[in-house]
Amino acid sequence: MEIGVVSDTHGRLAPAALTALAGVELILHAGDIGHETILNRLAIIAPVLAIHGNTDEGTALARAYPAHRWIEREGVVIYMTHIGGQPRHLVQSLPKTVDNRAPQVYIFGHSHRPLYEMYNGVLFLNPGTAGAPRGAGLSVARLTVANGQARAAIIELER
Repeated sequence: MEIGVVSDTHGRLAPAALTALAGVELILHAGDIGHETILNRLAIIAPVLAIHGNTDEGTALARAYPAHRWIEREGVVIYMTHIGGQPRHLVQSLPKTVDNRAPQVYIFGHSHRPLYEMYNGVLFLNPGTAGAPRGAGLSVARLTVANGQARAAIIELER
């Protein structure tokens, strides 16, 4: 299964993001959505599961979308939250599912900087920003899950 991953759109979505996500079966938005129209545009490609980010606090988006979310696809347990950090620190206090499983994939945003790192058996993925660059450019990620395994790729977008 191919999953598109975006974050930190802040009400803007680079047109190149739609091209980069073409063909995915699901899109995950890791917060700081900015406006519901972003999710509507993404939903033209595939169903969208989203969380709210810190800049969505106090808005209808924060009331409509949770702060974090567990997703399981193709035998892969995915945890999505907005604010992450360095994998070597995050791995020390991974959240657990109700049946005490740790995530195989930990998705976050917030920094606007892409990150793809396997650490202690967990794939840490920050897609960067698909709409509001802060020095690192624009990017999204594609996550492939199958048979209990996951791999990802960061896709840099043209401005």
